[in-house]
Amino acid sequence: MCGLSGEMRFDGGRPDVAAVQRMSDRLAARGPDGHGIWTRGAVALGHRRLKIIDLSELGAQPMTDEAQEITGVFNGCIYNYEELRRRLIDLGHRFRSTSDTEVVLKAYQEWGTDCVDHFHGMFAFALVEHRTGRLILGRDRLGIKPLYLARTPGRLRFASSLPALLAAGDVDTSLDPAAVHQYLSWHATVAAPRTVLNGVRKLPPATVRVVEPDGTHRDHRYWQPSYTRRPEHAGMSASEWRDAVLDALRTAVRRRMVADVPVGVLLSGGLDSSLIVALLADEGQRDLATFSVGFESEGGDEGDEFAYSDLVAREFATDHHQLVVPSERVSTALEGAIAAMSEPMMSHDVVAFHLLSEQVAKEVKVVQSGQGADEVFAGYHWYPELASVAREDEPDRYAETYFDRPHADLAAMLQPHMLAREDVSGRFVHEHMAAPGAETALDAALRLDTHVMLVDDPVKRVDNMTMDWGLEARVPFLDHELVELAAACPPELKLADGGKGVLKEAGRKLLPHEVVDRPKGYFPVPAITHMAGPVLDRVREALNAPEAKRRGLFQDAYLAELLAAPDRHRTKRGANALWQVALLEIWLQTHGI
Repeated sequence: MCGLSGEMRFDGGRPDVAAVQRMSDRLAARGPDGHGIWTRGAVALGHRRLKIIDLSELGAQPMTDEAQEITGVFNGCIYNYEELRRRLIDLGHRFRSTSDTEVVLKAYQEWGTDCVDHFHGMFAFALVEHRTGRLILGRDRLGIKPLYLARTPGRLRFASSLPALLAAGDVDTSLDPAAVHQYLSWHATVAAPRTVLNGVRKLPPATVRVVEPDGTHRDHRYWQPSYTRRPEHAGMSASEWRDAVLDALRTAVRRRMVADVPVGVLLSGGLDSSLIVALLADEGQRDLATFSVGFESEGGDEGDEFAYSDLVAREFATDHHQLVVPSERVSTALEGAIAAMSEPMMSHDVVAFHLLSEQVAKEVKVVQSGQGADEVFAGYHWYPELASVAREDEPDRYAETYFDRPHADLAAMLQPHMLAREDVSGRFVHEHMAAPGAETALDAALRLDTHVMLVDDPVKRVDNMTMDWGLEARVPFLDHELVELAAACPPELKLADGGKGVLKEAGRKLLPHEVVDRPKGYFPVPAITHMAGPVLDRVREALNAPEAKRRGLFQDAYLAELLAAPDRHRTKRGANALWQVALLEIWLQTHGI
């Protein structure tokens, strides 16, 4: 719900408050309702506020508890903050505000770094202990809220976006070959802690980092569900699993209605977002604001799924808003979407989310969204194939199925100075698959997709695009208790009915059958899917720019081959290869790198 930033010095110097102010200014879109800077000793904190809970100035940040001598900045929402507030009052704490930020401060005072175990929500925070000078950084379990770090000798800076760190200055912007390898292998995903820049890292999800005044730090990973069958679920029938999933999702959706402002829903018309609408209607919500976006058809591809979203809107009598975007608007909107990216994101629906968020933010400040269901409940087409392989063969089959291209292909694409010497992406997958806590090959794949690939592609995409317009997106399918339940669910129930079987069975209790049994849809943006017109012109411009020539990321012969047939070359996963390489270069140029 906000943007945070800060600096900590380890060399005896004072923090650069002007640099923190520049970071805070760059985060203004994430928090248009208020701002503040705080400094003491070796630390300075900045904050931009989006007012969602406790709209008074008592909820302003940075927030200081003078009695306990602690100051903090917070981004996100603690959905069970009212329950925790009552519990902390019973333990003797006194509150000035009704904000969830103050609950975070008091919870840290009561439980230390274990406070995160008590939180239901999405969050990133930075807390400073006045007496010790210690800095505590934390991030939610599924990495829904970002936290970027830039460390140089004697100093650490942190912010809610990578561009904010760039605004502060003095960042090593050389490219990380291992991260570029992941970008080109995993559909533009770069796993924490890396980013494509050597000088910027990400705090991993489900991690609390304690930074001492001398710069040393220790990390605590506080959550990782087991992807195994558990004794407490023994003997559960398919219908019992269906009901358990539906109950957990109902709780997740209800939690995400906590706000002092109205909450809407991004309604694509697919199973996932439609279930959210149905559950809210079942809970008694009336005139719920729902929002859908569509694009002009191009190249024979339909650009909207309004038939389904309209059906759901009628079924549950929502206050529905339909946005139709002409093709020429896509090319002009592309620049704004790329500027909003903390990291390069090649999925074509990034522009759709940015355009949709612009319109939705005029109506509401908070929405629920259906991201995450495919990874959590095995909705993608490659999962049945992965489930059929032996455990030891799974990493190789995952790479064959999921990767955009094999390691060997990168030598023909990249200039030698950008080519990682080994298959770093393949090794990463092998190490994750081999880790204990996954019972079957499919369990291992779902764990990797949910806790790595999902975090740094769809989740990051939604956060960046919505927050660029001061819109908070909440994702009930990433409620950690629902994820824990899904992780324990037998694979055959998730794979049933073409994928997401147990979720589809839950949907049949609430939704029209046309929505549950429809073919799987995607967010179509034909003007980008097909490289043509102004988008292709922008691609050519970026790849021929002096910065691109000077950087020399890609082999000239490879780029010439792509540009000669812009729509022909596809990755193994069907993405436009020209768009993938060009997007990286456009992103770097957009952010002045």
